[in-house]
Parts: sequence; C-alpha cells; structure tokens
Amino acid sequence: MNEKIKETMMTYVEESPEVMLRNIKNRKELTAPLIAEYEKGDYESIWIVASGSSYNGSYCARQFMRKYLKSEVKIISPFTFLCSEHDFTDRDFVFVVSQSGYSTNSIDALKMIRKQGRASIGITGNTSSDMKDYADVLIDYGVGVETVGYVTKGVTSFALFLMLFTLEAAARKGLMNEKEADAVCREMEKAAEIHETVQKETMKFIRDHYKEFTSMTNAYVCGCGANYGTALEGALKIGETVKIPSVAYESEEFLHGPNLQMTPGYTVFLIDGGNSSGRIQTIFEACREVTGRSFLITNQPGCTGEGILNLSFKLPELLTPLCYLPFFQILAYEATTALNRWKQHPLLKKMKDTAACKTENYESPDEE
Repeated sequence: MNEKIKETMMTYVEESPEVMLRNIKNRKELTAPLIAEYEKGDYESIWIVASGSSYNGSYCARQFMRKYLKSEVKIISPFTFLCSEHDFTDRDFVFVVSQSGYSTNSIDALKMIRKQGRASIGITGNTSSDMKDYADVLIDYGVGVETVGYVTKGVTSFALFLMLFTLEAAARKGLMNEKEADAVCREMEKAAEIHETVQKETMKFIRDHYKEFTSMTNAYVCGCGANYGTALEGALKIGETVKIPSVAYESEEFLHGPNLQMTPGYTVFLIDGGNSSGRIQTIFEACREVTGRSFLITNQPGCTGEGILNLSFKLPELLTPLCYLPFFQILAYEATTALNRWKQHPLLKKMKDTAACKTENYESPDEE
C-alpha cells in the first residue's frame, strides 16, 4: 500500500502554474459572480478588505487594477476597517477576502458591511467555511486545496483572480475590448510558464548563496509599484517561516531611516522593475557597500553580477509579481527546512488561545 506523500509549501509552489493556466482559461466563469455584483452599482473606487497574504496579493494586483479599471483601489486590513475606516459610500465597491474563510476579523468586517445596509461580499478559497454564514454573496476565487498554513499558491492565484476580474470588468465598462483583454491574458499565460523557470533558477541561486541564506538573522525586502506587494509577501514569508525579523519597505523609503541600522550582517532583498529600475539598481549597489548580503531580483537585460538573480524574461511590469513571488516562497521553504525551524515556540499556543484570530471551527494546518 502506497503512503500518501506529505504536502509542503513546495507542493503548492509547483502547482501554481497549473492553477494559473486553468483560471485564465475559465476566467469568465470564475469572475462572473463578482462581476455581477460590480455591475449593480456605478462605482468609482474599489475597497478590498483583507489581511495577511490576501492583503499582500491585493497589493500585487493593485496597480494593474488601477490602470485598466481607471478607478482607485483601496486596500485595508479588517481591523483598521472595523476600528476607524468604514466610511465607504454607494460609489465604493467593497468586498472582504479570507482564503481560509475562518478569520474572525474578516467575518466581523462582513458584519459591519451588512450593518451599513450593503450586501456583504466575501471572497474565499473555502466556500464551506464559516464565512458562508456571514456573506450575502460568497465567491470562490479558484485556489483549490492548500492545506499548509504558509500560503503560496493562494497569494498568486488571488492576485491573478483580481487581475482577471479587472479585465472582465473593464471590457464590460467599455474601457477595453475583448481582443485587448485576450492579449493581456496571453501575457498572463506566459507568466505561468515563466513561473516554472523561476522555480528552477531560484533553486540554483539558493545553492550558490547557501551560506548567506541559511545564516540570516534579519531581512529587509524592498520593492515599489506592483512589486511593493511582492515585497510585503516576501517579508511575511521569511518572517513566519525562518522566524527572523523581516520587514518590507518601498524601495526609496528604505533610504529614509530604515537603512541607518544596517551593518555587514544585514540581509537586503531588492526587487527590480519598471520606471524605477535604474534607481533600484543604484540602491542595490549602495547596499552592497555595507553588506555582501544584498540581493537584487531582476529581469532587466544585461544586469548581472554578484548577488544578482537575473531571470531574463519579458513581461509587462504589472504582471511581474506573478513571477517574482515564487522566489521568496521557495527561499523561505528551503531556508526553514535547512535550519529545521518549522516548529513554533510552545508558548505561541497560549498566545493564540488568548488572542484568537480564527473561529473555533478552524482546523490548524499541520506543520511541515
């Protein structure tokens, strides 16, 4: 009798391209429920209420949404939404995201929306979760099964879902035609293929810098534009798995204070991209003056050297988070596995019991 292979973060990183291609192919059916709600109002902006990787995935898609929908997109954590910023109007399209569907703050946000007389729209990866009892409309964003708690294909597929929704909504509003939308989808399909290449290149880069990546004591992850979301998710992944202080900054803001504590022992990741590419490369070179643990992830032709991972793909800037995300996911997995740091401190159970952020029905995923 064959034993079932234990699923890990890497299982879901490797599944991501297949999920991306499937969802692109089925984009009209996948996004139809959210499109139906969006078409009920004359909306000027979109509010996405999300936390954790869903929050970060929203930032990965935000600039794409702003460009094609020509609307402002506000991303807000559920706690801030509940405590101080729930003054949305009839011109704001509001929905709440929770991949697990058991996050208490997301459920409370749905209650708040309903209390203010609006339909509570929930987006989740698990339509059987507790979220179903509080959402007037519950939408599956197409991630499929992800049983490991450290989200990988969940954040990639959610960013993609928002992008696909954007294309369908923009076409419905007359902001682009079907031919233009299809052309962008072809680029998304390229991103799925590039994702597989990035997986291989990342593994080689990790082997080449094994000492640095298995001795990190802290990490800064910097990006801007679409890849500010990538930086947010990269910092989260490293922090929650490798269990070291790990923070994200907009690339230029990193120079306005956070850099002042740097020493040769600090680790810095810079994500290249778009109109800011030249400046980000300069910041990378400046960081190398302090620490050899500075790394640049780029796809810019001719940008090579120590500490640089050049992925050499051509893709519109706004789609690059779909390809850069696996670098940080794989790095987090490989470093944590090498250091045997999957186990959490035993006192964290008491912390979770005291300040629970999931409902009682939530089943905690197995540790790696």
